[in-house]
Amino acid sequence: MCGRFALTSMPGDLVEEFVLTGGLHGVELPSDWNIAPTKEIYAIRASDRGPELVNLSWGLIAPWSKDSTEALRSQSIAINARTESVDEKPTFRSAFRSRRCLVPATGYYEWATELGQYESKQPFYIRSGGTWIDKRSGQQRPKSLAFAGIFDRWVDENGEIHESASIITREAVGELATVHHRMPTFLPEDRWDAWLDPTIRDVPSIRSIMDLTGSGHAPDENLVIAPVSKLVNSTRNNGPELIKPIELGESQTLF
Repeated sequence: MCGRFALTSMPGDLVEEFVLTGGLHGVELPSDWNIAPTKEIYAIRASDRGPELVNLSWGLIAPWSKDSTEALRSQSIAINARTESVDEKPTFRSAFRSRRCLVPATGYYEWATELGQYESKQPFYIRSGGTWIDKRSGQQRPKSLAFAGIFDRWVDENGEIHESASIITREAVGELATVHHRMPTFLPEDRWDAWLDPTIRDVPSIRSIMDLTGSGHAPDENLVIAPVSKLVNSTRNNGPELIKPIELGESQTLF
């Protein structure tokens, strides 16, 4: 699963990196090294102006929520949608067919389970090892992760519109599988346009966009995984120290 992530890029950098011809359609968010469920996040979605950067809250609000209390409750448990069932679950299936987005991240956190050699609940930070060229400066910058996501709209009892999103997860592979059994579904650049296209509505076609078999891309392509301190466990903590790699001693591994 994905329960916390970081995003420290400025909107202009995301617009440049993801070639967002629709620009920013929302407010600028501060750098955040400890994004938790229900927080405001950036998402990329299609628009008449081309792909745009918008503000959504993390955790899909169930469309049938009767009031704000019920909406918040549903949102807090719908931060992730499983790729195996996203087209079937009532909360997600409509959005999966026609309201898909990308959720950009600098990196994300995962907590070790009993699957590998690490002490249970040891946090790890996962980021891309790739770079992209900023045409404005000619400099190389760390590449962002692009999570496959879905979004929806809900109108509260006062008529206010709330837009929210979930991150689609899949079975973990490679080194990630030694930490946790789930991972976000990452989409390579050559799949972004198709994923955002709202006219692609049939489930087999949408699923084929997520399926990287034979594409030359691996689900865990070019990821860097490192243990970090347990500061991230508290949502009160925030700052670059959260993503600083640490050395694990013998007491922090099983063997």
